[in-house]
Parts: sequence; structure tokens; C-alpha cells
Amino acid sequence: MGVKNISIVTLGCSKNEIDSELMMGLLRKNNYIITNSLEKADIIIINTCCFIQDAKEESIETIWEMTKYKNTGNCKYLILAGCLAERYSKELLKEINEVDAIIGTGNIKDIVDVIDSLEKGEKRVEKTKNINENYLEEIKRTNFKSTEYVKISEGCNNYCSYCIIPRLRGKYRSRKIEDIIKEVSYMAENGVKEVILIAQNTADYGIDLYGDYKLAELLKELNAIKNLQWIRLLYLYPDNFTDDLIYAIKTNEKVVKYVDIPLQHISNPILNKMNRKTSKEDIINLISKLRKEIPNIIIRTTFIVGFPGEEEIHFQELYNFVKNIKFDKLGVFTYSREEGTPAYNFDSQVEEIVKQNRRNKLMELQQKISYELNQQKIGKVYLTLVEEICEEGIYIGRTYMDSPEIDGFVYIYSNKELDLGEYVYVKIIDCLEYDLIGEMVDEFSK
Repeated sequence: MGVKNISIVTLGCSKNEIDSELMMGLLRKNNYIITNSLEKADIIIINTCCFIQDAKEESIETIWEMTKYKNTGNCKYLILAGCLAERYSKELLKEINEVDAIIGTGNIKDIVDVIDSLEKGEKRVEKTKNINENYLEEIKRTNFKSTEYVKISEGCNNYCSYCIIPRLRGKYRSRKIEDIIKEVSYMAENGVKEVILIAQNTADYGIDLYGDYKLAELLKELNAIKNLQWIRLLYLYPDNFTDDLIYAIKTNEKVVKYVDIPLQHISNPILNKMNRKTSKEDIINLISKLRKEIPNIIIRTTFIVGFPGEEEIHFQELYNFVKNIKFDKLGVFTYSREEGTPAYNFDSQVEEIVKQNRRNKLMELQQKISYELNQQKIGKVYLTLVEEICEEGIYIGRTYMDSPEIDGFVYIYSNKELDLGEYVYVKIIDCLEYDLIGEMVDEFSK
């Protein structure tokens, strides 16, 4: 084998992280060595993103940055994977001479074949356009951390007017329940304490495969797996958030009382233009039902401001909604005009400065709300996952109320040495706008 050291650079969302891990598993199985050293890598794979303009720009900048290793490092082949590679394969091969191969979102399983083709002398390899293929069961993941993402489906059938994902990831394709259970059981046996279920829309799980929504059933099965501590749900669209699912979150003790529900807006005219399958009234009813049925539930959401046609009256409606509902966690994106989406050609595009001002106003409001909610947690005790050693006697961890990377964390003061991946009880003694400060307490003294 002429090349053996491979480095993978991952951009974008947690779904891309899983694809990178799948590639790593397949490469290790074929005797390649995964290295973190870009200088020593014989092959560099960049798993790209192009969900919004900022993500595209980051991907392009990273590609150009990686090309230098073909001159200054050991890099023999530069391979692009992921959404940007799927969407702009021909343009990337044409414009960037240093790129040796393109592999699309549905071709992850072909990474070894692509490298073999390059080694056999093929100058440039393009392997894309199989976006509706299933590949998740063909590759085994390895090298687990205490928290791992689990992709329960691929693709999307929603066709929101601002989103390019269905074109890049294909139609919605659920994995079989037994395959997910097998994967998570293996993870739990190998030290994983928390699994985070992800998809473009986790609430739609099972509808294509079983003719019915099966996320509630999946949660019940996962809840029975030994050694697993937490099961977390992200990307639950509100339109198919069933009563069965609410009951499953409420009654399965390992399912953390935390839901991520991307709402995107609250004004009905804007929701309609976005091609969202829900209404303001439906959203309010769902939030009310969740808080009534599960009193300690943490609700996270995201909104888009500056969508074409969003006038001040629509934004004010959104602002007042956020002010009244008081979401536990909230993110705000400015609308990104993406070629190939219906919204790209909509009239009444909003100026960039207006988008930014609206985003800033919402985030300033949320900062105050978050601080007020955090103050209410002072004096309470929470089970906390230890994730990082800050300095001697100080650790960083997460409670059930926080998802990794996107939410806050807890500074933990402890006289006892703690292990990464350990769960401890922490009493909150102070707070910041988004983070908590606490001290470890004995389980029996809480």
C-alpha cells in the first residue's frame, strides 16, 4: 500500500461527524492509519458543509488551506466529501487543481475504492449522485467517547423553501429499529454513556419504513439497554410531534427531559412562505402540552430572521413570542439565500443589516431570559456528566439540560479527583448568562 496515513477534517453538523467516523471505521478495517497530524498525512479528506453561505465559505477556505500540505507536507491525495462536494463536484474539480477526488453524501462506503482508483493511476475521481442509497449499516464505528451521536435516518422529505438539504441528502430513509438497537448496545458495551439521536427530522422516524411514526417505540427499546445513562433527542420538527412521543419522553427514565424543536418562525404568513407544515397555534399548543406533561422539560429551538417578506410586524410577533414563552435554549440564524431553493427567487429579500439587527435583538433578549432561568437553578442539585478537566479541583460538565457544543455547561468545584465520563451530583451555587457554577456533593447529602 503506497499510502497509509489519513487525516479527516470535519466541517458542519453532527451528521457530518458521523459520516467521518464511518469513513474512519472503514479505513481502519482496510489497514489505514488515522492521524491527527495534517503534516504527516498521506491523504487528507475534508468532509464539507454547504447548508448556508457561511458554511460554504468555511468549507472553501478550509479546502484552500489544506492544499498547502501537497507542497509542504506528505499529502499525496486531497479528497473532498460531504454536502459541498455533492452539490458542486464538477466546479470544485475544475477550479481547484489540487483536489484529487470527490465523494458525495451517499457514497461514504466507497471511500476505499476511491483511494484504490487513485493509487492505480486514475488522475481525478468523482463519485457522487447516489444520495438515496443506505450505507449506515455497512460500516462499524469504533473509538467511542462517553457521548456519541447516532443517526437514525438519512435525508429529508420536508422541502422547506429555504433549504437545500433534500437535494444533497436525498429522500427520508429510516434505519431499522433492530439495527439502531444493535449499534447503541455495542456503544454502551464500549463505554458510551449518552447517545444523541439525530436526523434531519427525528420526529418523522419510521414513517417511510413502517408506515407509522416509530420514535416512541425506538425510545422504549433504547431505554432497556444496560450501561446507557442518557438518551437525548435533537431536531424534532413540531408538525409530527405525537402524543405517543410525549409519553415516551415522559416515562422512559433514560430519555433526558430535553427536546430540540427547530421552529424557524412563529408568524403564520412567514411559516407558510417557508413551506413549514405547522402554524403558530399548533406550536403554542405543543409547547403548552410539553410543559404540562413534563414539568422539568428543557426546550431548545432555532429561528430564522430576515426571511424574504419578513416585515417589522412579523419580526415583532416573533420577538414578543420569544419574550413570552421564555425558551430554555435558543439560537438565531439570519436567512441565507441559497441557489436551488424556491426562496432564492422570492421577492422582498431583506437587507443584510436588517437581518443582523433582528438577530442581535433576539439574542440580547434571550441572554436576559437565559440568565433569569439560570438564577432559578441556584441551590438545586443536578446529575452532571464530567467532560473536561479545567484545572486542579475544577472540572467542566453538562447536566441533562445541555446538549454538547450548542448549549452551556457547568463549572464543577470538587475536592475529590473526578474521571472524565463520570456522573456526579452537583449543587449549583452561582451562574453566568449561559453557564452554571456548582460544587460536587455526595449523592446522599443532596
